[in-house]
Amino acid sequence: MLSPMFNGLLLPLLVAMFLAINMGGSGTSPSFATAYGSGILRKDIIPGLFGLCVLLGALLVGKNTAITIGKDILPGENMNYALTTIILFSVSMSLLFANLLGVPQSTSQSTVLALVAPAHYMGQLNSKKVFLEIIPTWIVMPIISFGLMYLIANVFIKRFDLKHPNYFQTLKRQSLFRWIVIITSCYVALSIGSNNVANASGPIASMITNELNINPTGGNFTLIMILSTLIIAPSFGIGSSIFGRKLIVKTGTEIVDIGKVEASIISIITATLLLTASITRGIPTSLVQLNIFAILALSVSKKGWKETFSNKVVKRQWIIWFIAPFFAYFLSLVLTMMADKAGLLHI
Repeated sequence: MLSPMFNGLLLPLLVAMFLAINMGGSGTSPSFATAYGSGILRKDIIPGLFGLCVLLGALLVGKNTAITIGKDILPGENMNYALTTIILFSVSMSLLFANLLGVPQSTSQSTVLALVAPAHYMGQLNSKKVFLEIIPTWIVMPIISFGLMYLIANVFIKRFDLKHPNYFQTLKRQSLFRWIVIITSCYVALSIGSNNVANASGPIASMITNELNINPTGGNFTLIMILSTLIIAPSFGIGSSIFGRKLIVKTGTEIVDIGKVEASIISIITATLLLTASITRGIPTSLVQLNIFAILALSVSKKGWKETFSNKVVKRQWIIWFIAPFFAYFLSLVLTMMADKAGLLHI
């Protein structure tokens, strides 16, 4: 017979794994849509490669973001079985909604808003972290991604192509360049591991620390976070297998045709921006939006502003990007209020 403590841990862990599955589906697109869209990688080998790189990123450089999600928005001591389950379940439902519609969605934005709801309800929201660090990063980073790709596409690629008209065609036929595209796609997946795995492992690590009465100082929280990551991260590969194909096709082929050179540039820009957010301040940031803004910049350089932003796929993305995080917020708020009335919020 299972112990009461194990029974308490089991439900939030299962919900965290379910969330990771949904994140794996959503995260596959910004990682490998460029490689798939340029015809370099087959869909059937992407999930395993994606899952491995995510795990490495989470273990190597995921600590800061896990601390932000686990402690810095809502104080970690509030994370008990019930509240952790509510937060993770709310995020999972918002991402499942987006995945079923075939729209890559920001896991980080849904997670932060799912945390903001109970934090505000309890009067313990870290407003400085949310409004002065996280939200400005959400605004600035996609603009930087768009601006860099637009500049590169219009100034460097076009001008270089005019001066050396056959260079890119020759380069793209070389097998070495195909490997560069694969490596840059893996680089994106690693950056996802550095940031998005924390959306599930951060709350789980705080919950385990509280429920087992472990002192969170020193290396204790780090060790628990690593163990949580080892449980959560493999589910990203499962989610990639289930949801990744539909999302890759939409992002990789339905906005703009992506060449191999452009694919590598997009991957480098978005992954570097996300790693910067993860390593410097531990800010949970949307790689999905960084990636798609870079793709939009490429589309604008090729098709123009009007044709790009009248694309039905782009319009659907704007709508889901707005709805899904607020869905997570309101679901988390309602469930928190219900749990409070039932006396489940106090450790």
